[in-house]
Amino acid sequence: MPISYKKTVAVLEGHCAIEEAETLLSWLLEHPRGKLNLKRLEHPHTAVLQVMMALRPEVSAVPEQEEVATWLQAVMNGRE
Repeated sequence: MPISYKKTVAVLEGHCAIEEAETLLSWLLEHPRGKLNLKRLEHPHTAVLQVMMALRPEVSAVPEQEEVATWLQAVMNGRE
């Protein structure tokens, strides 16, 4: 499962497909102080990325892969 939901953290791993976007959105709306652990994230579908950009949750761990971390940080901070 690409996203596992804990009490206060959603852990995104590997390739997060479009099917994950709606569930992530629901979880973040239900947990407005929820954080994202992106340490093992390799590729988010654009729908997942849009949820992250729209709600701007706190990130507790950035992706291990430097190139993913770099572009994701730029997008999340509005510097496309």
